[in-house]
Amino acid sequence: MKILLVRLRLIGDVVFTTPLLRALRRRCPDAHLTYVVEPLAADVVAGNPHLTDVIVAPKSRGLGRLRDDLALAGRLRRERFDVAIDLHGGPRSSWLTLASGAPRRIGYRIAGRSWMYTDVVPRSPDLLPRHSVVNQWDLLRPLGAMTDDAAACDPRRDCTEMPDDAQAAARVARRLADAGITGAHRLVVIHVSAGNPFRRWPPESFAGTIVALARRDPARRFMIISGPSDAAAAETVAAQARAALGPAGAAVVHGAFDVAELRALTQRAAVYIGGDSGPLHIASTTATPVVALFGPTLPERSMPWRDRRWFAEAIDAGPLPCRPCHQRVCVPGDFRCLTGIPVERVIDATERAFAA
Repeated sequence: MKILLVRLRLIGDVVFTTPLLRALRRRCPDAHLTYVVEPLAADVVAGNPHLTDVIVAPKSRGLGRLRDDLALAGRLRRERFDVAIDLHGGPRSSWLTLASGAPRRIGYRIAGRSWMYTDVVPRSPDLLPRHSVVNQWDLLRPLGAMTDDAAACDPRRDCTEMPDDAQAAARVARRLADAGITGAHRLVVIHVSAGNPFRRWPPESFAGTIVALARRDPARRFMIISGPSDAAAAETVAAQARAALGPAGAAVVHGAFDVAELRALTQRAAVYIGGDSGPLHIASTTATPVVALFGPTLPERSMPWRDRRWFAEAIDAGPLPCRPCHQRVCVPGDFRCLTGIPVERVIDATERAFAA
């Protein structure tokens, strides 16, 4: 059997599909599994042992997008897939699923696009406190043979995962050595940006957390990271922390890492701290303790999906009448779901992570 899986766009969402990949391979050990992904998240599934092939869909624009999509559709059709599963539900992924020519096409019930599938699955509302991994598991239901026992229906037996990358680990080791960070130090990786302002904890809160943690243990070192388009955020937090720490500010550094390097960096760390964004879910594929900060999104839906033995603690502002929200506009205007997270709670959670 040849199965096509399509999941475009965000890193965290692609990470959340990896338990499903393991389940598919377990249930269909001889199947040919192909995954279509966009460049930003390609490293998440590149080298995944459960996949036969990974196809990277170019992220072009205008006429270039049309040309690339037509070429990709032709390639998919020539593969003669038996089943195509749209794990995304967006306009591009649904069209590629249809264009694959697979006789069986599975996707979510979405207005204007359901006709592209032969099997339509109800989609859980975005604000429902039901985890994204569980939501994607629903897409296996039309394949009755895939879910004919309780174990196959339970995604908790499969955690999110990414393969190790020895070259990325070597690059990270060199960069840490250049920064004076050795095995004698306890490294804290802190991701300070997010895809939109609705998921960003204030810079002064991150800086305050770093200062307090650094003063408690001089052996701690801090690597501040951000997204490629938000390097200024890491620089701002680092500058504020260094200014407050004085000579001890040398313990605080910042840098940019690609997806594979970020995972290797997190594996080297004692603790990871960050908001609900792709890097948090990359960190969750390691055994490193994580402290996750949630604003408008709910931990019940987006908490790292990992082995229960590995420390993970969610911090949020608690119940609010406007939370969760669709992240289009902050109605109160003060981002209270993030500004309401006290520094002290994050510090305490991090100390528990160190103890773990």
